[in-house]
Amino acid sequence: MTSTDHDLFELSPDGPAGIHRTMADRVTVEIHRLIIMGDLEPGSALPIRDLADRFGTSSMPVREALRRLGGLGLVEITPHRGARVAETSVEDLEDTYRVRLLLEPLAVAAAAESVDDAHLDRAADALARHNAAIDAGDLDRARTAHTEFHFLLYQGAASRWLQRAIEPVWQNSDRYRFAASGREKDRSRAEHTEILEACRAHDATAAEAAMRRHLEGARDRIRAAMLARRG
Repeated sequence: MTSTDHDLFELSPDGPAGIHRTMADRVTVEIHRLIIMGDLEPGSALPIRDLADRFGTSSMPVREALRRLGGLGLVEITPHRGARVAETSVEDLEDTYRVRLLLEPLAVAAAAESVDDAHLDRAADALARHNAAIDAGDLDRARTAHTEFHFLLYQGAASRWLQRAIEPVWQNSDRYRFAASGREKDRSRAEHTEILEACRAHDATAAEAAMRRHLEGARDRIRAAMLARRG
């Protein structure tokens, strides 16, 4: 994978071999993981001093980490009141997926036109690891492999700006995705396979349609899970 911003969140805290992580990077990775996995719930306060003690660092890396996560919409920072985990809502879910539906089908369609088999083999390996982690109940590893699978496809579009546009809405949708991780697991697997095979066939129209169905299905499953919890 290339050294893009999403590597900071989706790979291990130590990063890929040969890439140095600053303390701010490491703290960002860990706070991000805690938010995505639900250990830091929506609305939770994020006291800088407490987080610094938790991670064994000074306040500066924590401030930088919260600033970065604020830029992704995962953290809300209010002057003189501090930071807290951003709230979730059905409205925000739908808005997030509205943007994803504009960008990600476009990315896989572009990838399908030119991506090579070696690149798709790497995506297939990531998908296999995602499925195995889901079966094992390891949602943290499943999340990482799921992101790797998708972004390997998006990298195949050979558009740095398109990938950059996808990253922030992807990060926000990650807060919602595993709320529905146990719902229709087989359907999600079939959708992923359909996208991958359309790319292998270099069928841009089929890849775009498959990605659109996948995103719409994920949005609907997550929305149903959120409404069920409310009810």
